[in-house]
Parts: sequence; structure tokens; C-alpha cells
Amino acid sequence: MRQYRNRMMACLITGGIALSLCHNGMAQSKKEETLLQQTSEVNNLMVQYQADRGSLTRFYAVPFSPERRERLVKFQQDYLQQLGSLSFDQLSTGSKVDYLLFKRNIDNQIRLLDAEAKGYEQIKKLFPFAPPIYELEKQRRRGLSMDGKKLAADMYAWQQQIRQSMLALQQEPEMDMQQAEMASAVVRGLQQAHKSVFDFYFGYDPGFSWWVEKPYRTTDSLLNMYAGQLKSKGKITTTQKDDGSDIIGKPIGREELIRQLQFEMVPYTPEDLIEMANREFAWCDREMLKASREMGFGDNWKQAMEKVKNSYVPEGKQPELILRLYNESIGFLKKNNLITIPPVAEETWRMTMMSPQQQLISPFFLGGETILIAYPTNTMEEEDKMMSMRGNNPHFSRAVVHHELIAGHHLQGFMGNRFKAYRDFDTPFWTEGWALYQEFILWDLKFPQSPEDRVGMLFWRMHRCARIIFSLNYHLGNWTPQQCIDFLVNRVNHERANAAGEVRRSFTGGYGPLYQLAYMVGGQQFYALKKELVDSGKMSYREFHDAVLRENGMPVEMVRAILTKQQLKKDFVTGWKFYGK
Repeated sequence: MRQYRNRMMACLITGGIALSLCHNGMAQSKKEETLLQQTSEVNNLMVQYQADRGSLTRFYAVPFSPERRERLVKFQQDYLQQLGSLSFDQLSTGSKVDYLLFKRNIDNQIRLLDAEAKGYEQIKKLFPFAPPIYELEKQRRRGLSMDGKKLAADMYAWQQQIRQSMLALQQEPEMDMQQAEMASAVVRGLQQAHKSVFDFYFGYDPGFSWWVEKPYRTTDSLLNMYAGQLKSKGKITTTQKDDGSDIIGKPIGREELIRQLQFEMVPYTPEDLIEMANREFAWCDREMLKASREMGFGDNWKQAMEKVKNSYVPEGKQPELILRLYNESIGFLKKNNLITIPPVAEETWRMTMMSPQQQLISPFFLGGETILIAYPTNTMEEEDKMMSMRGNNPHFSRAVVHHELIAGHHLQGFMGNRFKAYRDFDTPFWTEGWALYQEFILWDLKFPQSPEDRVGMLFWRMHRCARIIFSLNYHLGNWTPQQCIDFLVNRVNHERANAAGEVRRSFTGGYGPLYQLAYMVGGQQFYALKKELVDSGKMSYREFHDAVLRENGMPVEMVRAILTKQQLKKDFVTGWKFYGK
């Protein structure tokens, strides 16, 4: 997920700043003032939670230490109790949403800490030397005096234990990769704790400095080697077959997919979503054939797309293209009065170039306040250069600039730092769904100027349908990564290198299993809400779009609850069937 939001902003925007965002500087109506309201009966508790969590994680700083984990469990339980003491039925709709999502997040943190405790219990035999190192770091925090001679002897004993553990590990069978990575991270945490003690006393305490320097450096070196040995012992245990793609992920299975969908408030099964994607794909197919025929290629839409791909700008000219497309996009938004654009947001976006290494995983634009341009460099092979240029042609890029900047990710981040910033409910269904929904609106309002533009926009819409299909089939155990690559090439007409980068990003790039499907699913959620509120005449486009961004990130069902003033219950269960028959 794109990390464009500044989570340190816990303060609330004052009325004066809010008023400065008013269109044409005019005073706001009562409706707009309501939308800008920053208060919530739950928000003070949430702000305090974030501050306390920061204090605790900075104090109990050693990753995976039992002390840290036990303290964080107590912390989560304490806040769960405080939240439960509030009178839910007396809360406003917005506060009820905060309550439900805050409780959901705390429950999830407790679940993750419980899983961590179980994982630690399984591997703690691998580091018998851990307890005294944890205790030493605990004493260091309060600056207790150290007996340098005794500590040096302790370190020699730890060295022997580490060496014995390393020898024993060689005789052990390979470990599950997740378990091996956790064990390695535990040892890295011990190394961090050990170093914090040395850095605190060395040079300041003569007895410590005289006795401890050499045994410390030896112990540190052994811990470093052991952490590497543990990680290398890991083997990915996966249902995925080796298909020659050099992409090895770990399908999570249907049960976990459904659990995560419920957490994100998407009341559909994986099979339902694949059906949705196929129906949207069929719409794309029909529109693609219309554009292909207008271009003179009949039903050979891939040939039409070849013409579009070959419209790439000369080397070195891509930044100029991005600026031109941005100006067209921002002009369209203003002409149609689609959303409020704060002047500072319009002023402060900027560009940077994406490295060749990053383009292996992200072959297209990324963005937020800064738009990262994917385009070839002099270090790339000729074939890779051409794939990058063709895959980032002007017609493909037209909607992407809008998606990444305004009214997409840049405006999301800008508003998220200024309105209800205490809400820590980020979800790709809101983040990516909103940006894709904005592409839907561009299409509906005739932003594409030519059939070539429509082909470019349809390429991305097909791509988002394909993401649902290939990612869910992969996690259900039906497809291998190579089948996913082939699907993108054959069904969407991706450049093969770009398709491989997309699949690699999806399964090994650190994204959650639902991230790729969140674009189209979240976009459909916002589109359904638009139909309910805008098409019915209850809100204008601008009122609707401003209201969404001023509520900040959360599952879209909860955005709907706020904007429609639903009477939520404390035992709320997701149930919004947003996709029509």
C-alpha cells in the first residue's frame, strides 16, 4: 500500500483553516459546516491510544521480546475496556463508526499478538541465551550500574551458547520460512538490545569499557551470523508448484480469504468476486470492440492496442507528458465542478523518476504527493526499454496521472492529514477504490477525447478486473504465478515483462492478499454509493466527493453509514451488497 499519509498528525483542523478550503473563498453553508465537523466522542480515546502506543513501543523497543509483547497485550485490553465503557447507543453515527472500527482494530491487534506469542513459544528453544540479554537491556533503560567484569564473563557464556545453537541448527531440518524469519528477527532484536547496552556504557563507565569491549564485539558478531543462519534455514512451505516463473509466494486459502474480506467489510465470497470481475470484464470487452472499430481495426482490439502502445513519446519526454496530462485532468475537474481542490494541494505535488530496480516490481506509475514516473534508463536492455515506453504511452497514462494525483492519491493524502486525522482505519478498498472510482467518473463524463484514449482507459479497467481473477485464483490454489502472467498477457494484452512485474509485486512485494482486488471492488463500492446519493439528487458530485475525503479512510460501508446516517448497532456485522444484479 502507498505510504503517503503522515500518521504523526493527531491535531484537529481549526475552523479558520477549514474555511480557507472553501470554494472561491466564500462562506460555507450549514451542510458544508456539518461535513467539516472534526469532533467525535471516540476520537479523544483514539488520539490517546496512538500517543500511548507510541510511548510504549519506543520504551519496549526490542522486537519480539516477551516483555514487549505482554505489555502490548495489556495495553490493548485496557483500551478495549475503556472503549466498552462508552454508551454506544448515545453516540452519533460518525462516533459509532469510530467505535466499531476502533474495536475491530484492537481485536485484530490482540489476535496478532496472540499469534506472535504462539510462534515465539515454538522457537524459543533456539535462543537459550535470550532471557539474560533481555534483562540486561531492561536495566540499561534506567541506567543501573553494571559490573563490567561479571558482564564480560556472562558474554563469554553467551558466546558458548550461541556457538552450540549454531552447531545444533545445522543438524535440524529446514524450517517453515515464516518461522525462520521470525527466529532471525528475534536474534536481530537481541543484537539490538545487546548493542543498546554497549552504546550506553562504553566510554562513559571505565570499568565497563575496560572489561566489555572485546567480549561485546565477539558476541555481536556471533549474533549476526546466527541471525543469518536462521533465515537461510527457512523454506517456503506452500501449495504453489514451481512453475519456472521465479516467483514464489504463499497462497492463503479460501478460509483466510473470507476472514480477511469480512474484516474489510466486503460480504462476498471469493467466487462472488470472480463472477463480478468477469461481468465487468465483459463490459470492458464490449467497449474495447467499439473503440477498435472506430480506429479501423474491426474486432481485432489487440491490433488497435498495438497502435496505442506505439504512440509512446521520445526518450526523455515523459515528464513533459505527465505535466500536460495533469493540466488536462485538473482542468476537467474544475470545469465540471467535481471536487474542491485546495490551492496548496494543487501547488505542492511533484515528480521523481523510478529506479530500474523498482520498475521490476512496479512497471507503471506510483504516486501520492510525489508521482513516481516509470520510464526506461540507459542501464536497461533494449527489450526492457521498449516494453517500458510502450506500457507507459500517453493514452495508458492519461487516467493514471489522475489516479495518482488529483482527485486520486495525492488529494486523498492531503485531505487525510487535515480532516479527522485521528482515524487510523486505512484500507486499500478506500485508498485504491477511491482512485479507481475517479477513473469511472472520468469515463462517464466523457474525459477520453478519442478512441485511443478509451483504449488506454479500458486497458487499466481490464487490468483491475484481471487482478481480482488472477489474485483470487492464486490464493485459492487454482493458478500458479506463470498462469497469472499468461492471463495478463493474453487477456489484457500486457507487455510480458510488465505482466511478470505485476505478478511479482502482487505475491512477493509485501502487499496483502486482498490488495490487488481492492481496486475494482472498492471502486464498485464508491460507484454504488454515488448512484445512491448523487444519481438520486440528494448530493451533487462535489458535495459527495468532498464528504468522502473529509471523513478520511475507512471501509466504504462505513462511509455509507455516515453519509446516510444509519442507525448502527453495537453488534454490527457487514452486510452491504453493493454490486447490483
